[in-house]
Amino acid sequence: MTSTGPFGPLQFQLVLLRRMADHQPELVDEARRELGVSLAGMRDANRRWQAMVRSPRARGTLARYRSVLGPPELTFRRTIGDLECDVLLWPVPLWPDLRFEATAAPGGAVWNEWLVRAPGAAGPGLRTAEDLRPWSCTVDEVARAFPPARPLEGTAPTRTGLAFTLPDGRPAAAEFTWGLLQRWSARSA
Repeated sequence: MTSTGPFGPLQFQLVLLRRMADHQPELVDEARRELGVSLAGMRDANRRWQAMVRSPRARGTLARYRSVLGPPELTFRRTIGDLECDVLLWPVPLWPDLRFEATAAPGGAVWNEWLVRAPGAAGPGLRTAEDLRPWSCTVDEVARAFPPARPLEGTAPTRTGLAFTLPDGRPAAAEFTWGLLQRWSARSA
């Protein structure tokens, strides 16, 4: 099954889900059904996305996001060290309290792209290890709730790792896909 219609927000959500399926296949299947899309439809969306990204005539990353997701809901400047970057946020209907964030350097090169909590949306109350449930929180939320935290190299594109400290002092590590928690485990000291 292949689709020739426009590639829009629905298909983009399927791309996000495709990478998450490696860790949370049950949650992905539930979300895919909620979106009314078959497994073949999700695979087709991912195939089309990869073709757009790898095309010799590929648009720049920001242009691709704008064409697929439309105009950003919010754009603002953020200072990282001594560099001022543009931050663009788009709604993601599957996760109404989250936004897809792209951070671009001067000149438009995208440095980071992931899911973040929507401005003004209440995040989860992360106080204990039991609060760390898949898809419940973002990288920044875990880092703030369980300091000290430090980034770890991700295991694949769109994946981020985070080392952090549980309230009982045990070290732990989490893996995120597109910035959304997928799994975590306590580590030996």
